[in-house]
Amino acid sequence: MQRSFIQIAGIVVVAFVAFTSFTSKKGIDLSRFKQVDTDICYYVPTEEEATKKQETPVQFNLFLGKTFIGFKEALAFKESQGRYNIINEFGYMGKYQFGKSTLQLIGIYNPDLFMKDSELQENAFSAYAARNKWILRRDIKRYVGRYVNGVKVTESGILAAAHLAGAGNVKKYLRSGGVYAFSDAFGTTIGSYLKKFSGYDTSYIVPNRKAKVVL
Repeated sequence: MQRSFIQIAGIVVVAFVAFTSFTSKKGIDLSRFKQVDTDICYYVPTEEEATKKQETPVQFNLFLGKTFIGFKEALAFKESQGRYNIINEFGYMGKYQFGKSTLQLIGIYNPDLFMKDSELQENAFSAYAARNKWILRRDIKRYVGRYVNGVKVTESGILAAAHLAGAGNVKKYLRSGGVYAFSDAFGTTIGSYLKKFSGYDTSYIVPNRKAKVVL
């Protein structure tokens, strides 16, 4: 009799637990549930704001500093705003504004090919800079660190000025203490290039008397 009572009591307990489990699934108690405010603090732009963002161009600023690439790009921007396909009113061509006679000096005889080939233009700049560095090697050694017309002379300034005026004119300018005057067709002077392109790392350029572009 006692054993039957215990069995009945056990069945009742199991039934009660099953019942309460079922009812809790049917109606969950949310009274103790808490939502943190930061969980729902996100921003969705309106259609007008999203359209404005798409219309605004993304801008990137690449910092090249005083590296050799920085030197090339700064000089190219001054010459042509960095455009490979430009020919100015005096016939100077490409990103670094080469004349036909200078191109022939470094082994380029086809101006049309030169204008179409950006790699060729970059190689032309490197070859011409190497030639100028060889021609001006003694002047670089003698004048770097000195001041001419109030401008501190640096190797990069000398090479930039040679790109503008030719190595021979830069020699005359330095050896005259800045008295020898030169300006291009736009009125740009050697002194202005010495100042503007001062302090770049041009150690990458190896002096080469016979530097040419290999096609």
